[in-house]
Amino acid sequence: MKERIFLSSPHMSDEGYEMQYVQEAFDTNWIAPLGENVNEFEKELAEKVGSKAAAALSSGTAAIHLALKAAGVGDGDIVFCPTLTFSATANPIIYQNAVPVFIDSDYETWNMSPIALEKAFEKYPEVKAVIVVHLYGLSADMDKIMDICKKHNVPVIEDAAESLGTYYKGKQTGTFGDYGIFSFNGNKIITTSGGGMLVSNNEERIAKARFWATQSRDQARHYQHSELGFNYRMSNVVAGIGRGQLKVLDQRVAKKNYIFEFYKRELGALEGIEFMPSNEWNEPNYWLSSMTLNGKVRPIDIMETLEKENIESRPVWKPMHMQPFFEKYDFVGTGVSEKLFENGVCLPSDTKMTDEDLERVVKNIKGLWLE
Repeated sequence: MKERIFLSSPHMSDEGYEMQYVQEAFDTNWIAPLGENVNEFEKELAEKVGSKAAAALSSGTAAIHLALKAAGVGDGDIVFCPTLTFSATANPIIYQNAVPVFIDSDYETWNMSPIALEKAFEKYPEVKAVIVVHLYGLSADMDKIMDICKKHNVPVIEDAAESLGTYYKGKQTGTFGDYGIFSFNGNKIITTSGGGMLVSNNEERIAKARFWATQSRDQARHYQHSELGFNYRMSNVVAGIGRGQLKVLDQRVAKKNYIFEFYKRELGALEGIEFMPSNEWNEPNYWLSSMTLNGKVRPIDIMETLEKENIESRPVWKPMHMQPFFEKYDFVGTGVSEKLFENGVCLPSDTKMTDEDLERVVKNIKGLWLE
């Protein structure tokens, strides 16, 4: 069987930065969810993205959960959430016993439609918070979205799980709202094997999030808990991997951009193909190179053809309002997200891919237009 080409797999640095920090954790016996790597990873990530404070957590999902809690979301509160996203964006809304209302995408960004968002505010003026996603490393139209949310005086949480290294008008995504979250899952642009980060300019709220994430243990000689807590802190070993990965983030973004431009150059002229949108204000990390099809070749044709060649690809996210668990909740929009799901495909975007790998992918896809 031919060697597997992955969609997006972990990529450790050639320089071995990660092992230096991990070894330090072992040498000092700081392998629990405390230690210098955790503290320094928080500082280094906050500095890299331009936030005043950060809390290293066990996952991006945990970061969204604590962001919602920090924003005061609770029983019965309405939270606006993009429908075109992974379920990890929406699940924490349910953790807080709140009610999601799903917002459609637009073709200009593939992200939350400002028009649909405004309509949602008209329908639900009592909304408690808005979650914005930067899908596949593409920035949402943050000026329009922030203007709408500020007009209604509603806090914004940015799910930047897929967009570390993506900039909107020169500013890192995840730093526009009241809270931002990043993911370091194994498939993300940098990884800690599993983990996430909550960032904010509100240092007091970040300190509170750290408190909640360590089981809300009060400062007392004995074990005392005055609030509900969670076991959400990142381990010192995992944080060491993150510190090493952060050193090669710019390299990973450059390679993701190279992959996207390769596909666009080689496949862009094929009938019916349209690549994910580019905007002059957006500097994407192109976490996953994605495209839509509107012709004789369908997404399933590409995915099945590539799978036969041991090449991984996947559909665009299935919208949340179409998911069995979430379909009972309201949706505001015109069906753009459904069309993107129906016609979209994500191509292998692994930063370890060689030009030969990319040519292998392209050759198999082009073959479908010759049949």
